[in-house]
Amino acid sequence: MKGDYQDLVDEVSTLLGAPATLEDRDFGLIAFGAHEGDDEIEMDPVRTRSILTRKSTSAVRAWFEGFGIARATEPVRIPAAPDAGVLRARVCLPVRHRGVVHGYVWLLDTDPGPSAEQLAAAMEVTERIGLLLADEASAGEDVARELRAVLTSGRGWQRDMAVAALRAALGPGADDLLAVVCVTPWPRSTTGAAARVPGTVAVCAVPPASADDGPTAFAALVRVRATDNLSPAHTVATRLLGSAAGSAAGIGGARRGLAELPEAWREALAAARTAAARHRGEGAKPARTKESAPIAEWSALGPYRLLTALPAGAAQDPAVTALLRHPELAHTAEVFLDHAGQAGRTAAALGIHRQTLYYRLSRIEQLTGLDLDAGEDRLLLHMALKAARLQGS
Repeated sequence: MKGDYQDLVDEVSTLLGAPATLEDRDFGLIAFGAHEGDDEIEMDPVRTRSILTRKSTSAVRAWFEGFGIARATEPVRIPAAPDAGVLRARVCLPVRHRGVVHGYVWLLDTDPGPSAEQLAAAMEVTERIGLLLADEASAGEDVARELRAVLTSGRGWQRDMAVAALRAALGPGADDLLAVVCVTPWPRSTTGAAARVPGTVAVCAVPPASADDGPTAFAALVRVRATDNLSPAHTVATRLLGSAAGSAAGIGGARRGLAELPEAWREALAAARTAAARHRGEGAKPARTKESAPIAEWSALGPYRLLTALPAGAAQDPAVTALLRHPELAHTAEVFLDHAGQAGRTAAALGIHRQTLYYRLSRIEQLTGLDLDAGEDRLLLHMALKAARLQGS
């Protein structure tokens, strides 16, 4: 399919005598013609960013949409705007099918620019592009619906039917080794662009089952090489987070086949909650991933694997209620327990003197009523602090 788009964009470029780019209606780059000139005027910051990052900023999108391109049925000429980084005027060819805009073909305008006959011929090509995009969107919606049904189905015949439908939609790829990526919360306005993230087998938005289940999440099914090599899933998670500022991502354990995807989805949700909790906390251990973004794997969650199984809104343990009113002491307690109760390492991590640490530990015992020399009391406090972090306390 990608080759088809590239061929059509090259055809438009040839007809107009200028390199063209094709973006979907969410301004995600699909294909672009070769830029042979080395003159700096050939490009501008907006066009360069679109090609290098395969997307445009929301400000750039709003600026171009202000010229009515989403409603247009004919080419639209857009003037330069140096203050917005648009150094060159543009010609936008809306890509439509059955009255619905599916994308845009862009080229830099010149003087005198393409003739009316050239633009008319190029618009005929955009009709073929529109048909391809419409077919792809329809197929993507079908797969998204089947994936959502599998991830949210209970056990029994409902799951069996959902799995069978998704298997039919995916074809031979249904038996590959797959991992589920969860991004939450998910801004629904970016779902269209996310559907084109390279490396995904299928994607869908997953609304919460109830108001207590949290915000809408986004699921991506990713083909991986091995159960202990989830790097393709990390790549997809990083790209998705680029469209969801303030969100976190989790990756479930890899499965072969589709029947266990609901379990993998629950793992990915738990990992995303953990990634968000770790990212919020100054004293939490960093997620054991290569990215600086808030991403976590289920296999590396540690105690959060148990804590995320607790029902949403579970009561806070009384041991931490008073302690959490003193953020510095709560942070000290968590760092102390994260370092296995070793005073030297804890003091170094906090950047304080040992005597200061001992004073704080004494205050922590007073506030919690726990004995930090007792293993079970340490375990209780450690888990209670992690649970409070998970709940955003």
